[in-house]
Amino acid sequence: MSTPSRFKKDKEIIAEYESQVKEIRAQLIEQQKCLEQQTEMRVQLLQDLQDFFRKKAEIETEYSRNLEKLAERFMAKTRSTKDHQQYKKDQNLLSPVNCWYLLLNQVRRESKDHATLSDIYLNNVIMRFMQISEDSTRMFKKSKEIAFQLHEDLMKVLNELYTVMKTYHMYHAESISAESKLKEAEKQEEKQIGRSGDPVFHIRLEERHQRRSSVKKIEKMKEKRQAKYSENKLKSIKARNEYLLTLEATNASVFKYYIHDLSDLIDCSDLGYHASLNRALRTYLSAEYNLETSRHEGLDIIENAVDSLEPRSDKQRFMEMYPTAFCPPMKFEFQSHMGDEVCQVSAQQPVQAELMLRYQQLQSRLATLKIENEEVKKTTEATLQTIQDMVTIEDYDVSECFQHSRSTESVKSTVSETYMSKPSIAKRRANQQETEQFYFMKFREFLEGSNLITKLQAKHDLLHRTLGEGHRAEYVTTSRGRRNSHTRHQDSGQVIPLIVESCIRFINLYGLQHQGIFRVSGSQVEVNDIKNSFERGENPLADDQSNHDINSVAGVLKLYFRGLENPVFPKERFNDLISCVRIDNLYERALHIRKLLLTLPRSVLIVMRYLFAFLNHLSQYSDENMMDPYNLAICFGPTLMPVPDIQDQVSCQAHVNEIIKTIIIHHEAIFPDAKELDGPVYEKCMAGDDYCDSPYSEHGTLEEVDQDASTEPHTSEDVRELPENLRIDCYSKATAL
Repeated sequence: MSTPSRFKKDKEIIAEYESQVKEIRAQLIEQQKCLEQQTEMRVQLLQDLQDFFRKKAEIETEYSRNLEKLAERFMAKTRSTKDHQQYKKDQNLLSPVNCWYLLLNQVRRESKDHATLSDIYLNNVIMRFMQISEDSTRMFKKSKEIAFQLHEDLMKVLNELYTVMKTYHMYHAESISAESKLKEAEKQEEKQIGRSGDPVFHIRLEERHQRRSSVKKIEKMKEKRQAKYSENKLKSIKARNEYLLTLEATNASVFKYYIHDLSDLIDCSDLGYHASLNRALRTYLSAEYNLETSRHEGLDIIENAVDSLEPRSDKQRFMEMYPTAFCPPMKFEFQSHMGDEVCQVSAQQPVQAELMLRYQQLQSRLATLKIENEEVKKTTEATLQTIQDMVTIEDYDVSECFQHSRSTESVKSTVSETYMSKPSIAKRRANQQETEQFYFMKFREFLEGSNLITKLQAKHDLLHRTLGEGHRAEYVTTSRGRRNSHTRHQDSGQVIPLIVESCIRFINLYGLQHQGIFRVSGSQVEVNDIKNSFERGENPLADDQSNHDINSVAGVLKLYFRGLENPVFPKERFNDLISCVRIDNLYERALHIRKLLLTLPRSVLIVMRYLFAFLNHLSQYSDENMMDPYNLAICFGPTLMPVPDIQDQVSCQAHVNEIIKTIIIHHEAIFPDAKELDGPVYEKCMAGDDYCDSPYSEHGTLEEVDQDASTEPHTSEDVRELPENLRIDCYSKATAL
């Protein structure tokens, strides 16, 4: 290759190298711009997030205030009502009112939660975004400093490569030049040697001497050029080796920067950004999820209250709130005229036939009316069921309206086609009103018929008793129409039935402090075993071992009274006893109850006195067993004084419980003592004197409880199933009578 061509090639190589370095330098500048742009975008994003959450916090605050105003507005309207006073007292409200209060409480809860959410946004989330923005800017600056240093190092490596390459080119060019000169010297030497090979005799001595001198000069020149070539060749080799080594190192450095350093540099700039943003957004998520959790908890409470919307229990609560207004009035007494003291229907011979005829007419008329009224009742019940089906239809699910879609048309069409569309509502309401009108017509017809039946039935029953065609009910006959073995034992001389005496004695010894007694059910298998043993004439509770479950023994006692064909409180005295609830003074009420109960047979009074003295004693341990007189009345009311079928079970049961509670508290004033009524008397401690030193039976304690019970009102309290409590020591040591 000629020298000009070689120089041209070198220039092209250097130009290509410089172009490549220029590209790298431009890339480095572009990389820095990209990193700056990314940081600016991050800062802008974080600023947008701050603005967004600041605005959202303002909205949440405003929403919270509006919710609080809404709740306060309606709560202020109810603070002076009787319902609110009842709510503050014991929170025993009618279920719709309870739903209303819970709804207001839910609004207040949401108000508080949204205020909390606003505070979290302002003082937590936004602060986190500000810190992330500051950290990102700081990290970028530090990364930028490192990037500049890396760029300078990289450019030094490239400059070093350029220098080494130029050196290599220079030495290589000198080596080529020395090689060319050496070849030229070798050619001259060959020519000279060729001339010296001619015959000597043809050459003169002088020429011969000149040739020899020329050969020596050429040899000297060749030796110099050979040495120069060798020197330049060695320098060229070393320069090429250095160039190759530097080239490899440069490529490695460039590769490392682009593959590793650049990635690490981006990571350094990103240091903590994603993790911090993750934490900030998770704070938002936690706040929102907890807001939803709190909202769902409140909605669950409202849902439970909605599930508890029940008319029967509300009716009982409502009548308990106004006992004076809804209690049956006092029974009208016979008002004698001018000294006429006869207060019974006379069935003497002159009018007996007339009364008999009237009795038969009433009987026939009642049979016809009952059939007719039963048909009306069936129609009324069927119509009522239709109305209930109309008002309980499940048309409240609006989940389809909240199904998100890219198109809003689907949502609008879904709403327009729901069951709650205006034409559908109008048609339903028209049908419902028509059905209601028919129901009330039939209901009025049923009430008129039943009222007539009640009046005629009362006359019929009075004539039935007057004419002597009634039958005398035995007190302890069971619902199966036969006497139990313990009843036969009672007839033989035992006034208190054995099953009653044994169960009460067992509870007296081992269960006065047992929590939830008579409220917690025992084992049905054990209850049946104990009951069957008594029916066989045995006494399974006679031993001194408390190996029977207290709840099972209590269940046997309740089962006995529930199984009586004629309840302890006669059905014919039910209305008279219920009317006593109208008497506000408890002591006067007790005296009136006493007056009514003294008309009962002696054997019934003795059993009732024994039972209620025991229940009063049991209520004195209400701090331990959770059974105050009211709770005991709830347990024994339906058993001792069942509501007749013709009466409203719900409304009457509240009055029954009040009567039983009054008798438990004032049993000593209601029942005659042993002097007035000879018979067994309940003893508070059914063990020897050595075992009656319990602190629960100190002198004066029980009397004080009686006085407190007679003056302080008892409130209803739900008694949950509680674990068995330990009995007091004096009773655990007691021996049976």
